[in-house]
Amino acid sequence: MSVETSGGVRAPREAGSAAGGRPARRRSRIALERALRDASYEVLPLRGTEEAVVEHVPLTVPLTVTVTEAKGLTPTLELAERLSRRGYTVTPHLAARLVHDPSHLADVVARLHAADVQGVFVIGGDSAEPAGTFPDALSLLEALERGGHEFQHVGIGGHPEGHGHISAELIERALERKARHATSIITQLCFSAATTTAWAQQVRHRGVDLPIRVGLPGAVTRQKLVRISAGLGLGQSARFLSKQHSMLWRFFLPHGYRPDRLVQALAAGLGRPEHHLQGFHLFTFNELARTEAWRQEWLARLTDAGTG
Repeated sequence: MSVETSGGVRAPREAGSAAGGRPARRRSRIALERALRDASYEVLPLRGTEEAVVEHVPLTVPLTVTVTEAKGLTPTLELAERLSRRGYTVTPHLAARLVHDPSHLADVVARLHAADVQGVFVIGGDSAEPAGTFPDALSLLEALERGGHEFQHVGIGGHPEGHGHISAELIERALERKARHATSIITQLCFSAATTTAWAQQVRHRGVDLPIRVGLPGAVTRQKLVRISAGLGLGQSARFLSKQHSMLWRFFLPHGYRPDRLVQALAAGLGRPEHHLQGFHLFTFNELARTEAWRQEWLARLTDAGTG
């Protein structure tokens, strides 16, 4: 349940008596405000991304930079370097299947350290065949450790709705093995708060004790999604959308998509001891002005709800 505030945005509310429910509602509101205030943004390394980030995103917002099979690692690394030198905390995606060998990995790491990039997000990548000796994220994580390539933050992916080509048991077993080399988890997009929360509890029960940032879509227009798809290339876009089967119709609504209901549904579960849902990661699709305006609108209304 929720209580509507001005502007149509709803502050979280939990069921219960007026007296008993008030502390729970306050905890939920505080956790939600913290998650939105500390949210990270994901951006794509396309033309104009750097300028859009500088214009619309505060330096306090951590960024990740995606990688695509079509464009390779270079645009991701270049954008991460430029944004880091502008004062942002940046975490580039490292796709294992795009790294050739340990020497190539060492060069990439040296380049990131030279730009004061202190974190990486390690994924397997979508390439049909690996470019070299790293077929998956785990092999790259192990190579980073063997080579003494230390980063303050190492992120890995979580799959609340599973993986289209790998069984649920295998994907969760892989998560357990990767978690030994990581400091946090970011989930893929999932439009069911209940599914995300149940998955996080299972992860915790399997002994994975890492903080989990919930992957959420930003406030995205369908025009922006079409432009982004064109920039990624037809094949890459088709593969992305095929993996996000529950997403497509939502983003092609006439006025685009806002994650209000999803945020409201997740609010009560943030920071609870039975799992480690501790923050939000917004997939902006480079809709940075609209997503940041949406976040600030939420923060203002949550502040008003707390002082009202």
